[in-house]
Amino acid sequence: MWRIGFFFHEMGFGLLSVFLPLYVITSRGGTLYDIGIMASLALLLAIPGSFLWGYLCDKTRRYKLYVLVSFSASAAILYLFTYSPSVVWLIVLYGVMSFIHVAHEPPKNVLIAELYSHPDWERHFAFYEGFTEGGWLIGLLLGFFMSTYQLGPTVTLFVCSGLNLMAFVLSVIFVKDPALLFERSVVSIERTVDFASRGIFVASRVLDGAPTTEKLKRENVNAFCLGLILFSLATSILFTPMPVFISERVQLAGLPAGIVFAVFVLSSTGAVAGYALAGSRSGQSEGKPRLGRIVLLRSLFAFLLISAISVSGFEAVGLATPILILMGFLYAMFLVRTLSLSMEIIPSGKSGLFNVLAGVGGACGSFLGPFLAEFFGASGFLSVFIVAGVIFLLAYVVFSVY
Repeated sequence: MWRIGFFFHEMGFGLLSVFLPLYVITSRGGTLYDIGIMASLALLLAIPGSFLWGYLCDKTRRYKLYVLVSFSASAAILYLFTYSPSVVWLIVLYGVMSFIHVAHEPPKNVLIAELYSHPDWERHFAFYEGFTEGGWLIGLLLGFFMSTYQLGPTVTLFVCSGLNLMAFVLSVIFVKDPALLFERSVVSIERTVDFASRGIFVASRVLDGAPTTEKLKRENVNAFCLGLILFSLATSILFTPMPVFISERVQLAGLPAGIVFAVFVLSSTGAVAGYALAGSRSGQSEGKPRLGRIVLLRSLFAFLLISAISVSGFEAVGLATPILILMGFLYAMFLVRTLSLSMEIIPSGKSGLFNVLAGVGGACGSFLGPFLAEFFGASGFLSVFIVAGVIFLLAYVVFSVY
């Protein structure tokens, strides 16, 4: 039940994710540059925020407090959005919200790691992400219906704020700090003992003159971190301007504006399916190869999106939708595996590092994606898809090293 508040929080941000870029352009007279600046500034501010909140929650061992800070601040700032007089103020408010909003991420990861045993981590990360992705999906559906019935942007922002307020109230009731914190420490000891045991085995075989195929090698943590940054970079380059790309194709096809939300609803459905599969396959020993295959497929699908550029609006929507569904499915598989691995290799006191690494790539990509789309004009989205695909390929190479 402790996850129920997070569900409503994701509903609010699912609705906001597609609404906000369109709101900046259609209601505030902004450009793709403004969207890029807004997204990149928010993610840049989230980086020190992730460090700060991750350190504080581990230092104080109070996790519920920072969840409540995140949800209450998000509700208040989204309400203030309705009084923002210009795009500049909107960008400032969004940046402040991003810094405080990430306060719930490190505590959430620690709660899963400490409330459940290590063999069950991947399954519970998958359940959490799938459950909250359901909230994100419902938020997108809300956006679809609100767009269909032409409810104003102020109403939409009030709904986003109200959903985060509901998340705050439910978290007050259901989120509890763990009574004991030891599971991550036990896992760290187990990994050290396992490495030492393998070292003794290899040494004894060598000293006895016996052949051995055992490889004494730790995971390359630096490669893992770099791969995560590159994956996040490519994802942000691709998806930050994606609502605008889909909106343009929907307009060319003469379809209702609500179809934009419908496309992302389907993409979110693919992510839910990915979380379900990741949970059912948790505990299997193919983590490293699976990461490589997932990243390679994401690269392929990024290049396939090029086919949606030179066709008519209706055909473009028809081509892009299944690709986005499959990319959502692959992202879910990737996130569950990397979250579980991060809690194994990131020491206590640095639980915000995962979000920092993702934020570094995301901040750069959130600016670069809209910049490429705007700067190159008619061929802008072609450059977006090519650059994203190439960076996904680089991430695949790095994860192969890991």
